[in-house]
Amino acid sequence: MFNTELVKDILNQMILSCERIENRFLPIQSIDDFLDSEEGIEKLDSICMQLIALGESVKNLDKLTDKKLLPNYPNISWKEVAGLRDIISHHYFDLNAEIVFDVCQKHIAPLKETLLQIFDEL
Repeated sequence: MFNTELVKDILNQMILSCERIENRFLPIQSIDDFLDSEEGIEKLDSICMQLIALGESVKNLDKLTDKKLLPNYPNISWKEVAGLRDIISHHYFDLNAEIVFDVCQKHIAPLKETLLQIFDEL
């Protein structure tokens, strides 16, 4: 069995990261909003940092739970969350703002909802 309190701490951090992404993404209406100003680039950078944190946390959760927790929630592609962390971290200058825009627009809210569900079920 895994350390439930430690897992809950990580889940809380992940939920906070999702909320930060949601708040930072609020003024972004198009991909150009990320790229056409210094403020937009700062938003992109700060969102990417939170996406890195989310991906790293997925890897940590898998390690702590011996890969037995996250597979119970197949509505999220956990491998893609972790993989995005690797892409951002290792290929930042090749990063496509369109991908980050799509992730923010379509995937953060369901991720946060699932993280809250996991937390409640522990």
